[in-house]
Amino acid sequence: MVVKDCWPNPEGHQSDRHHQSPSGLLEIGLRMGTPRHPWFRRRGYSHFDQPVGLRQASRIVKDPHQVSQHSFYPFVEFTLQTFKVKQIPGTEKVRRVEKKRQIAYASHLDSHIYSYYRMRLSKLYDAEVLRSGLDECVLAFRALDKSNIDFAASAFEAIRKQGECYVLALDITGFFDNLDHNILKRLWARLLGATSLPEDHYAVFKSLTKYAKVELEALYKVLGYSLNNNRTVPSRICSADEFRRVVRSGHNLVNVNRGSKGIPQGSPLSALLSNMYMLDFDIVLNGYIKGLGGNYYRYCDDILVVLPPTDGVEEERFILAEISKLKLQIQPAKTDRVRFSYTIAGDLVGSKALQYLGFLFDGKNIILRSASLARYLQKMRRGVRVAKATMEKRNRARVARGELPQAIFKKTLYKRYSHLGRRNFLNYGYRAAEKMRSDAIRKQLGRLWKRLQGEIET
Repeated sequence: MVVKDCWPNPEGHQSDRHHQSPSGLLEIGLRMGTPRHPWFRRRGYSHFDQPVGLRQASRIVKDPHQVSQHSFYPFVEFTLQTFKVKQIPGTEKVRRVEKKRQIAYASHLDSHIYSYYRMRLSKLYDAEVLRSGLDECVLAFRALDKSNIDFAASAFEAIRKQGECYVLALDITGFFDNLDHNILKRLWARLLGATSLPEDHYAVFKSLTKYAKVELEALYKVLGYSLNNNRTVPSRICSADEFRRVVRSGHNLVNVNRGSKGIPQGSPLSALLSNMYMLDFDIVLNGYIKGLGGNYYRYCDDILVVLPPTDGVEEERFILAEISKLKLQIQPAKTDRVRFSYTIAGDLVGSKALQYLGFLFDGKNIILRSASLARYLQKMRRGVRVAKATMEKRNRARVARGELPQAIFKKTLYKRYSHLGRRNFLNYGYRAAEKMRSDAIRKQLGRLWKRLQGEIET
């Protein structure tokens, strides 16, 4: 099933109703675990099992024998279809570029197991990160109480301090899909201080490497559920007997990853495993770059290196050699090389603007990417059009009843598309402007407020 334009809203608060739409799966509000049980979350989606309470989940996840004997259900998978908006150079027009991602989500009990083992492994991983001096280098999927605003600001400040420098930005190809199972297993065991995985850890490892999945659209079709009316879907999609008889045997909907690489992107444990997988690489790269007098950062599959003046050839060759040891590759088309130098006037200027984590930095100014602004404008215009159409429809009904028409409801539009909202693009942008001390971002956002007023008034 293809779900369009359904990235989660920043707040992500939803009810615990089980009939969530596929597009809401990334938006499902997860009740926060208690300090005593931080691994426990209540998930509101439908799956092959019923939601599990804390007492029952604790009894299973904390028993290594039960985990080692546990039969993991297949992940349910759907295609998340999003659109990147790219501005056409020299114009205010934009073009939409389609992007698809496969998102897989685990059953309720399986998710609790993954979350519990993530909690246990995170403690070991974070201790290793601190011991190896990587705390300021590895940025994603860690409880740092920071956002990509902080990470980008830190990298840009490192460039300012370095002055004349060479910056190399690289992107790993198909990160989660290309994690080698043998390498992951070896690193996992090493983190536990063992030569091989204990039976319970091995069961979890196997469920995420030889993982099974069922495509959501095919599943709904076989079981007679509507893709457009999720109220017809019960909290448990089917019984255990129906799963064996209909889903697995009757229609052969279960697909198993029989290859030697790849883990599902979407399990509570997958993000941590990706960081664990890169641990040796991070240690080697950080030591190498620091030895040259530079700075190393990695945000998931994005690598950023700030170096003293150099042509970057040898350093890039070294990085490619190290990443190949993990059986991963760098996307050449996404590699960015920027040289920063001083002008006669003493200003730091880049050979071009460096793009990092949604921001552009030219040596002096930090701004939001034009594509982000274009995407906001497109969404805002569409939102205002829908609001106007809705109000016109209501006013026709009001006039028919002899009532006076009303003006468009601006409060909702302001909440969604202006700085008056708590968690939206403009609010995010102003937080970035404050943390990065960027008047350039404030100017960008100031124009957007005027554009919103213009769209409402026309």
